[in-house]
Amino acid sequence: MPAPAGKAAPVPMIESRHCHDDHDEGGEPVGYELIAAVDLGSNSFRLQVGRVLDDQIYPLDAIKEPVRLASGLTAEKFLDQSSQQRALQALSRFGERLRGFAPEAVRAVATNALRVAKNAMDFLPLAERALGFPIEIIAGREEARLIYLGAIHSLPSAQHKRLVVDIGGGSTEFIIGRRIEPQLMESLFMGCVSYTLRFFPEGRVDRKRLREAQMAAASEIQNIAHEYRRHGWREAVGSSGTARAIADLLELNKLNPGNVAGLTREGLDHLQSLLLKAGSVPDLNLAGLRADRIPVLPGGIAIMSAVFDELELERMTYSDGALRLGVLYDLLGRFHHHDMRDVTVAQFMRRYQVDARQAERVERTALRMLAQIDGPPDTLEQEADVHFLTWAAKLHEVGISVAHSSYHKHGAYILTFADMPGFSKKDQARLALLVFGHRGKLDKITGLPPADSNWRLLLALRLAVLLHRPRDGVPLPAYRVRMQGDGFVLELQSDWLGAHPLTAVALEEEAAAWMRIGKPLRIKQRNLATDG
Repeated sequence: MPAPAGKAAPVPMIESRHCHDDHDEGGEPVGYELIAAVDLGSNSFRLQVGRVLDDQIYPLDAIKEPVRLASGLTAEKFLDQSSQQRALQALSRFGERLRGFAPEAVRAVATNALRVAKNAMDFLPLAERALGFPIEIIAGREEARLIYLGAIHSLPSAQHKRLVVDIGGGSTEFIIGRRIEPQLMESLFMGCVSYTLRFFPEGRVDRKRLREAQMAAASEIQNIAHEYRRHGWREAVGSSGTARAIADLLELNKLNPGNVAGLTREGLDHLQSLLLKAGSVPDLNLAGLRADRIPVLPGGIAIMSAVFDELELERMTYSDGALRLGVLYDLLGRFHHHDMRDVTVAQFMRRYQVDARQAERVERTALRMLAQIDGPPDTLEQEADVHFLTWAAKLHEVGISVAHSSYHKHGAYILTFADMPGFSKKDQARLALLVFGHRGKLDKITGLPPADSNWRLLLALRLAVLLHRPRDGVPLPAYRVRMQGDGFVLELQSDWLGAHPLTAVALEEEAAAWMRIGKPLRIKQRNLATDG
């Protein structure tokens, strides 16, 4: 049996419906579920395949491709054709390995290089086609959360607070947490690829260039150093490739005092002296110097040195777990209804003082209307629709905390730009669209294809908000919603509109709004069974 990928809190087994089959090719019963994480990093692309067995994720396969996407960013922040081609070739190879995986068993995330690339939205469909699965561009703090989750699952259980630092190709994440809960999370715009290109473009390393790189990194870290030192930690941990590469050099060449493991301030100083003496990384005659790390090591060393100086570190241990392992555990949590997005929505409701009872009324009615239109969800897309309608209903009034006037616009702004753990940028954009469109004119929603499922979600959400406008909790009349041609039909209990003239006028205006975009909404009255 392979060794588990770190000690983890017990996790329930995934239900059998997520398995590919009940037996493998040889007829042996399958007792585990294959899951996979794809990390489109700014330096390397990585694929991690794992299986769930005895409440653990066990590593099954791993592939690393040194794509160096960040090196393909032009001065104008566009990904050049060469880097795109390297990325697509790597993703095609990953796609071959993932062929046959259930769609819900794979999660692919992209980090800083695609966060900043201006042509990321043009590149993303090509990348998804090469991989065969959707790709999420995640925010910096979401990356930090997932890194912490992966790092902690690779470390022995402890009660004390830990600082986790992950120097990637284009960004560096800093997280303080206790056990599996992150408490402080930041992502700074500095990485081993970007700093090597900026300060060591020809590969030469001298004292002036190294000092400039260290000072630039120190300037970034100073923005968070005071708060982090105030919060405190007992153990500092480095994760991902840069920390691993530096730790290997220090350990294998006995540069740390007393040959201790990990990274030390004295060992880093010694390594920098050797690098300056050599003048370039290829000229370093050190054991453990990997070829794939040579092009980006100077920037990584400069950033790590600044981390030690600004956070006043003396020693840092190393964790094998990083972003991809965190993605696996987060994916596993979604299977068992421990979705971080649900936690985030609940936190936002508290933070922005959302009227929970009104949100619950709107949610219940909107979901029932969507079920009347679509029937029970039996595809991944329909399950996603239910999730997003639920979250939109819970958060549709989040903007009232800013101002009641145009609150839907304020809410959409918050949901677009706030850090929302568990949500990708694409997720946030969809959620913001639903909140923005839940009231007002519909022709403001541009670029949405006529057959897009978001129209059905918007209809259900808008009607639910309209019918619950009194906010009094009085039961609604019997109603039915269905599609008819290019539009919709809302059937209400006979004589109800006559007794509710304000709602009748609002529904007339709503029907006119849908007619203007070519999706007629017809309001009919008839005798319906009493609404349960």
